[in-house]
Amino acid sequence: MDDRLTEMSVRELVERLATDEPVPGGGSAAALTGAMGAALVQMVVELTVGRPTADGHDAELRQIGSHAAGSQSELLRLAEADAAAYAAVIAARRLSRGTERERESRRVRVNAAMRDATRAPLETARRAVGVFELAEALAPMGNRNAVSDIGVAGLLAAAALRGAALNVRINLPFLSENEPLRDEAAREIEQLLTGLEDRERTLQAAVAERME
Repeated sequence: MDDRLTEMSVRELVERLATDEPVPGGGSAAALTGAMGAALVQMVVELTVGRPTADGHDAELRQIGSHAAGSQSELLRLAEADAAAYAAVIAARRLSRGTERERESRRVRVNAAMRDATRAPLETARRAVGVFELAEALAPMGNRNAVSDIGVAGLLAAAALRGAALNVRINLPFLSENEPLRDEAAREIEQLLTGLEDRERTLQAAVAERME
Protein backbone atom coordinates (compact mmCIF):
# COMPACT_ATOMS: atom_id res chain seq x y z
CA MET A 1 0.00 0.00 0.00
CA ASP A 2 1.24 3.49 -0.94
CA ASP A 3 2.32 5.46 2.13
CA ARG A 4 1.26 8.76 0.60
CA LEU A 5 -1.95 9.84 2.29
CA THR A 6 -3.30 11.46 -0.83
CA GLU A 7 -2.89 8.21 -2.78
CA MET A 8 -4.91 6.12 -0.30
CA SER A 9 -8.56 5.26 -0.65
CA VAL A 10 -10.84 6.91 1.88
CA ARG A 11 -11.21 3.58 3.68
CA GLU A 12 -7.45 3.02 3.81
CA LEU A 13 -6.88 6.48 5.19
CA VAL A 14 -9.52 6.19 7.89
CA GLU A 15 -8.27 2.77 8.89
CA ARG A 16 -4.69 4.06 9.04
CA LEU A 17 -5.79 6.87 11.35
CA ALA A 18 -7.42 4.29 13.62
CA THR A 19 -4.19 2.35 14.27
CA ASP A 20 -1.70 2.83 17.09
CA GLU A 21 0.73 4.46 14.66
CA PRO A 22 1.18 8.17 15.52
CA VAL A 23 1.57 9.10 11.84
CA PRO A 24 -0.66 10.29 10.29
CA GLY A 25 -2.38 12.10 13.13
CA GLY A 26 -4.56 15.06 13.91
CA GLY A 27 -2.49 17.55 11.93
CA SER A 28 -2.93 15.61 8.71
CA ALA A 29 -6.60 15.03 9.49
CA ALA A 30 -7.08 18.78 9.98
CA ALA A 31 -5.45 19.56 6.64
CA LEU A 32 -7.56 16.96 4.83
CA THR A 33 -10.68 18.38 6.45
CA GLY A 34 -9.77 21.82 5.15
CA ALA A 35 -9.16 20.37 1.68
CA MET A 36 -12.66 18.89 1.69
CA GLY A 37 -14.08 22.26 2.66
CA ALA A 38 -12.23 23.87 -0.25
CA ALA A 39 -13.53 21.18 -2.59
CA LEU A 40 -17.12 21.90 -1.56
CA VAL A 41 -16.58 25.59 -2.28
CA GLN A 42 -15.39 24.64 -5.77
CA MET A 43 -18.38 22.38 -6.27
CA VAL A 44 -20.86 25.12 -5.43
CA VAL A 45 -19.03 27.53 -7.73
CA GLU A 46 -19.34 25.01 -10.57
CA LEU A 47 -23.04 24.62 -9.82
CA THR A 48 -23.52 28.39 -9.91
CA VAL A 49 -21.42 29.84 -12.73
CA GLY A 50 -23.37 30.48 -15.90
CA ARG A 51 -26.80 30.20 -14.32
CA PRO A 52 -29.31 33.07 -14.57
CA THR A 53 -29.21 33.55 -10.79
CA ALA A 54 -25.46 34.19 -11.02
CA ASP A 55 -25.87 37.02 -13.52
CA GLY A 56 -23.22 39.65 -12.89
CA HIS A 57 -21.25 37.46 -10.46
CA ASP A 58 -19.46 35.07 -12.83
CA ALA A 59 -16.07 36.80 -12.58
CA GLU A 60 -16.22 36.85 -8.78
CA LEU A 61 -17.40 33.26 -8.66
CA ARG A 62 -14.55 32.10 -10.89
CA GLN A 63 -12.09 33.91 -8.66
CA ILE A 64 -13.53 32.16 -5.60
CA GLY A 65 -13.28 28.84 -7.41
CA SER A 66 -9.68 29.49 -8.40
CA HIS A 67 -8.67 30.38 -4.85
CA ALA A 68 -10.50 27.31 -3.54
CA ALA A 69 -8.66 25.06 -5.99
CA GLY A 70 -5.33 26.49 -4.84
CA SER A 71 -6.25 26.01 -1.19
CA GLN A 72 -7.36 22.44 -1.81
CA SER A 73 -4.06 21.59 -3.49
CA GLU A 74 -2.03 23.25 -0.75
CA LEU A 75 -3.97 21.59 2.07
CA LEU A 76 -3.46 18.18 0.50
CA ARG A 77 0.27 18.95 0.37
CA LEU A 78 0.17 20.04 4.01
CA ALA A 79 -1.47 16.75 5.03
CA GLU A 80 1.60 14.97 3.65
CA ALA A 81 3.98 17.56 5.10
CA ASP A 82 2.48 17.25 8.57
CA ALA A 83 2.85 13.47 8.54
CA ALA A 84 6.45 13.71 7.32
CA ALA A 85 7.31 16.35 9.91
CA TYR A 86 6.02 14.34 12.83
CA ALA A 87 7.70 11.19 11.52
CA ALA A 88 10.95 13.19 11.65
CA VAL A 89 10.21 14.17 15.26
CA ILE A 90 9.78 10.52 16.21
CA ALA A 91 13.02 9.58 14.44
CA ALA A 92 14.92 12.40 16.18
CA ARG A 93 13.63 11.40 19.60
CA ARG A 94 14.89 7.87 19.04
CA LEU A 95 18.48 9.01 18.47
CA SER A 96 21.10 7.79 20.89
CA ARG A 97 21.82 9.77 24.06
CA GLY A 98 24.82 7.74 25.21
CA THR A 99 27.40 10.52 25.09
CA GLU A 100 27.32 14.29 25.56
CA ARG A 101 27.97 14.76 21.84
CA GLU A 102 25.10 12.44 20.97
CA ARG A 103 22.79 14.22 23.39
CA GLU A 104 23.62 17.60 21.85
CA SER A 105 23.14 16.25 18.35
CA ARG A 106 19.82 14.75 19.36
CA ARG A 107 18.72 18.03 20.96
CA VAL A 108 19.48 19.96 17.77
CA ARG A 109 17.70 17.40 15.59
CA VAL A 110 14.63 17.27 17.83
CA ASN A 111 14.31 21.05 17.89
CA ALA A 112 14.66 21.29 14.11
CA ALA A 113 12.04 18.57 13.64
CA MET A 114 9.69 20.26 16.10
CA ARG A 115 9.97 23.52 14.16
CA ASP A 116 8.81 21.75 11.01
CA ALA A 117 6.10 19.92 12.95
CA THR A 118 4.84 23.31 14.18
CA ARG A 119 5.08 25.14 10.88
CA ALA A 120 2.97 22.58 9.00
CA PRO A 121 -0.19 22.93 11.14
CA LEU A 122 0.40 26.70 11.39
CA GLU A 123 0.22 26.92 7.61
CA THR A 124 -2.81 24.63 7.67
CA ALA A 125 -4.51 27.07 10.04
CA ARG A 126 -3.77 29.97 7.69
CA ARG A 127 -5.15 28.07 4.71
CA ALA A 128 -8.23 27.00 6.65
CA VAL A 129 -9.02 30.64 7.42
CA GLY A 130 -8.78 31.32 3.70
CA VAL A 131 -11.25 28.56 2.91
CA PHE A 132 -13.64 29.91 5.52
CA GLU A 133 -13.42 33.36 3.93
CA LEU A 134 -14.27 31.85 0.55
CA ALA A 135 -17.35 30.19 2.03
CA GLU A 136 -18.37 33.55 3.51
CA ALA A 137 -18.01 35.24 0.13
CA LEU A 138 -19.91 32.49 -1.67
CA ALA A 139 -22.86 32.25 0.71
CA PRO A 140 -24.86 35.21 -0.68
CA MET A 141 -24.49 34.22 -4.33
CA GLY A 142 -23.98 30.46 -4.49
CA ASN A 143 -26.59 28.21 -6.07
CA ARG A 144 -29.47 28.19 -3.63
CA ASN A 145 -30.01 24.47 -4.15
CA ALA A 146 -26.44 23.84 -2.91
CA VAL A 147 -26.28 26.46 -0.18
CA SER A 148 -26.17 23.76 2.48
CA ASP A 149 -22.86 22.65 0.98
CA ILE A 150 -21.50 26.15 1.60
CA GLY A 151 -22.52 25.71 5.23
CA VAL A 152 -20.70 22.38 5.37
CA ALA A 153 -17.63 23.97 3.76
CA GLY A 154 -17.62 26.59 6.51
CA LEU A 155 -17.95 23.95 9.21
CA LEU A 156 -15.09 21.94 7.75
CA ALA A 157 -12.86 25.00 7.39
CA ALA A 158 -13.52 26.02 10.99
CA ALA A 159 -12.81 22.47 12.19
CA ALA A 160 -9.58 22.43 10.19
CA LEU A 161 -8.52 25.71 11.79
CA ARG A 162 -9.27 24.52 15.31
CA GLY A 163 -7.60 21.17 14.71
CA ALA A 164 -4.49 22.77 13.28
CA ALA A 165 -4.38 25.21 16.19
CA LEU A 166 -4.39 22.34 18.66
CA ASN A 167 -1.48 20.73 16.84
CA VAL A 168 0.50 23.95 16.90
CA ARG A 169 -0.13 24.49 20.60
CA ILE A 170 0.82 20.99 21.68
CA ASN A 171 4.19 21.37 19.96
CA LEU A 172 5.15 24.77 21.36
CA PRO A 173 6.42 23.60 24.80
CA PHE A 174 8.85 21.25 23.03
CA LEU A 175 10.55 24.07 21.16
CA SER A 176 13.61 25.56 22.83
CA GLU A 177 12.88 28.64 24.93
CA ASN A 178 14.98 30.86 22.66
CA GLU A 179 13.20 29.65 19.51
CA PRO A 180 11.34 32.67 17.97
CA LEU A 181 8.67 30.43 16.47
CA ARG A 182 7.48 29.53 19.96
CA ASP A 183 6.01 32.96 20.68
CA GLU A 184 5.29 33.89 17.07
CA ALA A 185 3.15 30.82 16.43
CA ALA A 186 1.25 31.22 19.69
CA ARG A 187 0.37 34.82 18.83
CA GLU A 188 -0.64 34.02 15.27
CA ILE A 189 -2.87 31.12 16.27
CA GLU A 190 -4.63 33.35 18.78
CA GLN A 191 -5.19 35.94 16.06
CA LEU A 192 -6.49 33.37 13.57
CA LEU A 193 -9.02 32.05 16.08
CA THR A 194 -10.23 35.48 17.20
CA GLY A 195 -13.85 36.02 16.26
CA LEU A 196 -14.26 32.60 14.68
CA GLU A 197 -17.37 31.66 16.67
CA ASP A 198 -19.14 34.88 15.71
CA ARG A 199 -18.22 34.44 12.07
CA GLU A 200 -19.47 30.86 12.14
CA ARG A 201 -22.82 31.98 13.52
CA THR A 202 -23.10 34.66 10.86
CA LEU A 203 -22.27 32.26 8.04
CA GLN A 204 -24.65 29.56 9.24
CA ALA A 205 -27.41 32.17 9.69
CA ALA A 206 -26.85 33.33 6.09
CA VAL A 207 -27.04 29.73 4.88
CA ALA A 208 -30.18 29.05 6.90
CA GLU A 209 -31.85 32.20 5.55
CA ARG A 210 -31.26 31.16 1.96
CA MET A 211 -32.52 27.64 2.66
CA GLU A 212 -35.89 28.94 3.83
